[in-house]
Amino acid sequence: MKAVHFGAGNIGRGFVGLLLHEAGYEVVFADVADALISQLASTPSYEVHEVGENAAVKTVSGFRALNSGTEEAAVVAEIATADLVTTAVGPHILKFVAPVIARGIAGRSPSLAPLQVMACENAINATDLLRSEVEAAWDGAAGDLSSAAVFANTAVDRIVPNQAPGQGLDVTVETFYEWVIDRTPFAGEAPVIPGATFVEELGPYIERKLFTVNTGHASAAYFGYGAGLEKISDAMADASVAARVRAVLEETKHLLVAKHGFVEAEQEAYVQKILSRFTNPYLPDTVNRVGRAPLRKLGRHERFIGPAAELAERGVTPVALLDAMSAALRFDDGADDEAVELARMLSEMDAAEAVERITDLPPSHPLFPQVLKLIEERKAEA
Repeated sequence: MKAVHFGAGNIGRGFVGLLLHEAGYEVVFADVADALISQLASTPSYEVHEVGENAAVKTVSGFRALNSGTEEAAVVAEIATADLVTTAVGPHILKFVAPVIARGIAGRSPSLAPLQVMACENAINATDLLRSEVEAAWDGAAGDLSSAAVFANTAVDRIVPNQAPGQGLDVTVETFYEWVIDRTPFAGEAPVIPGATFVEELGPYIERKLFTVNTGHASAAYFGYGAGLEKISDAMADASVAARVRAVLEETKHLLVAKHGFVEAEQEAYVQKILSRFTNPYLPDTVNRVGRAPLRKLGRHERFIGPAAELAERGVTPVALLDAMSAALRFDDGADDEAVELARMLSEMDAAEAVERITDLPPSHPLFPQVLKLIEERKAEA
């Protein structure tokens, strides 16, 4: 079995690539980072250090690596004979890898089973986005795309912090992980990946992860940043920060239970597990790393506005989520391009325009006035 994985970064090597290796796949990493690909291509193995409860060191070997920019034809050829294609490149990069995937699918022999494609990104239904980009690049002369490839949405969860200098290809990750895959598109022919969980309805699990893990993680980062703390574990050791994060997840728990029918006690246990992960002192995760890209995190269907808007639509005022948004608006790390752009927007736009541009909320939405107030307060400080 062979899998082509786009994205040879820490998540690609320390999570998706590891699980595919353990499932028996020969993994072909594809990335445009030339130095990284060269290092992978010349190294027989690397180690994944799982830290926390039941810590372990796992070795990944038997992989190959290609530069998808300079060796595109070779990547296309690999896809043409692969069983599986996965990505961990970031949602905004999917449009760049889609044409390569489309060419690879078009080059497959009709005798092969449909290529199985999964985007393992921190976004809701990222594989749907990837499929739409592949369809846009698809050459109709190659036949019917739906008979040549199967696209399945996934939800992925593993904290992979910035790595220590000089660590090379080795990756440090938390012991916990979750890879949930929609079983339905495979029509009984789902891949065998022992580390993954297959479900009939993925939507509730995607939102549970996004509105608990991602919302909580980002909240800890922004509250911690405002408190002058460096690490996520330091932030969660601060009683005030921890209480504010817990309040945020209490609101998202309320939404998830009401919307998807999760058993409240089970969702509470999930929340407690997530909070314990954030306190892991063995993960050198910083508030600046987790807090980066605040514009994306304040997007309409992202971790703050998404659940807050739905609560507002249900007549519930999302007090704690608004508190987290307020903290996000004050994240002014000059080394982060999105933080710099956010500061520019807050400085140059009037408050109402800034709300619409940052959150994509229309003025008629019940959450709009509350976010407007946050931005007015932020602008008054400048």
